[in-house]
Amino acid sequence: MLRGELEELHYIAPIANMRSIGALGILSHRRVAEVEHATIAMPEIQDLRARKQVPGGRLLHEYVNLYFHARNPMMYKRQDQHAELCIVRVSADVLDAPGVIVTDSNAAAQDQYVRFAAAPEGLAIVNRAETYAESWNSPNYFEKCRLRSRKCAEVLVPDSVEPAFLLGVYVSGPVGEAAFNALGLNLPVAVDAHLFFR
Repeated sequence: MLRGELEELHYIAPIANMRSIGALGILSHRRVAEVEHATIAMPEIQDLRARKQVPGGRLLHEYVNLYFHARNPMMYKRQDQHAELCIVRVSADVLDAPGVIVTDSNAAAQDQYVRFAAAPEGLAIVNRAETYAESWNSPNYFEKCRLRSRKCAEVLVPDSVEPAFLLGVYVSGPVGEAAFNALGLNLPVAVDAHLFFR
């Protein structure tokens, strides 16, 4: 992937967390533990992430994990909660922050199946076509697993994504839009049902 092809990054969050995200930014798993928040994290995945270390870096839980595209397997698993969720739009400028890492697949995947590289040059390891593909289905089970992981390629930001990097949010429809607007945040909101598998 080329830098010019990247318009924004995505973070999937409960709308209920947006007041604190608007004030504090997006916090890593470790840092957000100190803040009252709702979670959509899957315990079995978090167990893997808690133990995995970025090569030459820190534990995954010490990074904020941003997706290149939120219409991915994580959102698919949470699509029944679409009205309670939003996708936070994050500026691609976050790639220039110190210590940011790019992965070509889900960072929690087995080591032999995921690559890590320092940003922003690390964008070169991301297969844009597979990461932004409409579907990860394949008649071949192993290919389907590989494509599913590629859809969850990540940008890992140490500790936090500052509020200045937040561009706005997407919601799935009028219910989410009303819930977000009720928070009174100074962030633009747009409806994009497709991102939420609607």
